[in-house]
Amino acid sequence: MASIQSITLTFPNPLNVSVQIGDTVYYTNDENGENIVKIGIITAITTYTIVANILSTTPRPTDNSFILFSKTNKTNVSGILGYYAEAQFRNNSTSKIELFSIGSQIFESSK
Repeated sequence: MASIQSITLTFPNPLNVSVQIGDTVYYTNDENGENIVKIGIITAITTYTIVANILSTTPRPTDNSFILFSKTNKTNVSGILGYYAEAQFRNNSTSKIELFSIGSQIFESSK
């Protein structure tokens, strides 16, 4: 019977700011990304590490594995609430970047 264990993934660069506890982490060793393996649910995060639950029978990622994560569809689904919203976009890089698309949605909820 498979037991749940803890795995710590350490990265050379800071993690993406949108990764959160409760997200699911995956890995692939396939350069086309066709064989993706689920590691498990993220239980802890630091600037350079992710700790997740993993089944004892799940193959472990290697140093060359591509790590990715996904959000649960039960959280992070709400839009902005209220009468006013402000957004700010920052480029902290020293190189030029391009913002491809920005969208918004509004509706009148009461009069």
